[in-house]
Amino acid sequence: MASKLSDILAAAKAEDRAALIGYLPAGFPTVDGGIRAVNALIEGGCDVVEVGLPHSDPVLDGAVIQTADDIALRGGVRIKDVLRTVQEAATAHPAAAVLVMTYWNPVDRYGVARFAADLAAAGGAGCILPDLPVEESEEWRKAADEHGLDTVFVVAPSSKDARLAEVTAAGSGFVYAAAVMGVTGTRSAVGSMAEDLVARTRATTDLPVCVGLGVSDAVQAAEVARFADGVIVGSAFVKRILAAGEDEEAALDAVRALAGELASGVRRS
Repeated sequence: MASKLSDILAAAKAEDRAALIGYLPAGFPTVDGGIRAVNALIEGGCDVVEVGLPHSDPVLDGAVIQTADDIALRGGVRIKDVLRTVQEAATAHPAAAVLVMTYWNPVDRYGVARFAADLAAAGGAGCILPDLPVEESEEWRKAADEHGLDTVFVVAPSSKDARLAEVTAAGSGFVYAAAVMGVTGTRSAVGSMAEDLVARTRATTDLPVCVGLGVSDAVQAAEVARFADGVIVGSAFVKRILAAGEDEEAALDAVRALAGELASGVRRS
């Protein structure tokens, strides 16, 4: 049976466009403010949102998201706040899919079966686990399957074709293709390796392939949407919130506006 995430990505494809996927960490700038910001992503035009679980050592994330994570952690964010963020967004916007993006250690400490059950109960559609090796993922995937959650794995330009096949066979929902070698962050140009990575990944799977790391404006979104099934944006949203300082309304307006610009970009392609 198709999952909610799969249905949303299929609906975007039926409209002859890529899906727009937005990311923000929970608890940033505060727990309640973060909930409003995630809702603003969807209100602006995101089809899918990734709620980040802030981590003290986010190996995939660049300086911008690390700054946001640090603010959230200093504010005392906990896993229950991440789940509340998911629940609030999923309840307010049932037409969108809400994922959690997290490193493995917090899930392991919380309890694998417990995390899957609580995420599903909150209305979550799945989980992105960038540092969980496929070879060590069986316990999580079993728990996720029991609760109807998708498991999204990350592939990189350095991934060999055989490795791509292993990763895509284990995942569900979509494949997260890192556009560049390195960490998250806005860039002046999308990595030239992204299109090749998408083509090589598609040769191994029927799952949608969504591209992240570097997209920051409508022009880049349109460029990526030309060859990918989804466009993932995170740091650009975080930058808008940081730039607004303590003016929350300005931050929410900026997030909605950027989401709208990006949504028009994925439709232009």
